[in-house]
Amino acid sequence: MSLVCSSLVASAAVVLKPLQVENERLDVQRNILAVAGLLDAEGDVDAVFATVEPKLVDFETGEYVETIDPAVFDAEAAAKDPEQSVEVPPEIDRARIGRRPNVGLVYLVKDGDAIERIILPVYGYGLWSTMYGFLALEADANTVADITFYAHAETAGLGDQVASPAWQALWRGKRVYGESGEVELQVGKGSVPKDDTNATYRVDGISGATLTGNGVTYLIEYWLGDHGYGPYLKEVRERTSS
Repeated sequence: MSLVCSSLVASAAVVLKPLQVENERLDVQRNILAVAGLLDAEGDVDAVFATVEPKLVDFETGEYVETIDPAVFDAEAAAKDPEQSVEVPPEIDRARIGRRPNVGLVYLVKDGDAIERIILPVYGYGLWSTMYGFLALEADANTVADITFYAHAETAGLGDQVASPAWQALWRGKRVYGESGEVELQVGKGSVPKDDTNATYRVDGISGATLTGNGVTYLIEYWLGDHGYGPYLKEVRERTSS
């Protein structure tokens, strides 16, 4: 009986694996489309996603990489390969990234040749887990259009509010970089006072989930900083301003 049950479970796992992989792919696409402002509940996800342009960026130079197909690039596998990645210096790894691929994906929403939104994959450690999400920036590469976290294991009723639409809505319109060019965007401690001179760079903290909020601050600090997408976003801002 045990052998029969084990065989049935193993067979089901094999049969269902392709379906699970497909569902995960579609879920990622839906999250990208959501922050891109393109999600249509009744639309064909693949068809709409085809209008988004994926590109690979060299983290060091900020330039596009044309020698690798974005459609087959596996960021997780690249991060584990010493030849395709670098160790994040401990002094800047508050997000606990560990290793970072040499190149990273970006998703562009365009009107002709003009960029309308830039979607960046971001991740970092919260209180209990690595939080995976997407951050969308407006064409100026400095204003937050939207944010979403689609995978995490933060505390139910507290840290899991990173996935709350109400909290994510607080990010819209916030600014990333200060006048010095440094990342200023962060999650505050409690509600951000309306008269706070830095309110444009602050998002209300999540009550009872300070460490999760800190984790979000740290992953934003890293991925939009000089060791992450910072050089690329600087290039975009300079092209836009010129």
